[in-house]
Amino acid sequence: MKLKIGVMGSATGNFSKRHKEIACELGHAIAQNDCVTITGACPGLPLESARGANEVGGLVIGISPGLSEWEHVHKYHSPLEYHDVIIFTGSGLMGREVVNIRSSDIVVIIGGRSGTLGEFSIAYDEGKLIGVLYGTGGITSEIKNIVRIIKKRTGAKIIYSKDPRILVKSLIDYFTKEHYKHPGVHHAYVLGGRNNKPIG
Repeated sequence: MKLKIGVMGSATGNFSKRHKEIACELGHAIAQNDCVTITGACPGLPLESARGANEVGGLVIGISPGLSEWEHVHKYHSPLEYHDVIIFTGSGLMGREVVNIRSSDIVVIIGGRSGTLGEFSIAYDEGKLIGVLYGTGGITSEIKNIVRIIKKRTGAKIIYSKDPRILVKSLIDYFTKEHYKHPGVHHAYVLGGRNNKPIG
């Protein structure tokens, strides 16, 4: 199957033009590397990534907190555009996060506040391969400190970069060479590495 890359980031707030461009470039890179883009079917930076993937013909799947299309649009004020498939979980914003992460082979964090921090925490606890788009504000500037404080070996691997194209290439390369062997806590063995080295 194609690799699924989840984009987790700020859904609301004032976004700079550059941060929107980076999110869009991330979507381009995911699609151009023949991967599926997964988002929380929310507005903001994840939507910019969905738009980028859609622009170059990539497949985009949204994981909605809503029970139906009506609830998705009217209760959660979330978009339908740029997504090829939207899965209605009916789980609310917090419950949707678990489905988001478990549906993704790789998770990329861009910007982000408390909701994104929750998604990062789930991904980290479940031993996911995580990419951090350094320099996009929000929790991306604090993740190194958070991991240092946590002091927990879960098998998660974090790769940092300021360049979305370099980040996606590096994540795919690491996943296909190493991380696929033990990609999460739901498997029999877990990697113990914590060599979270910045790149790019």
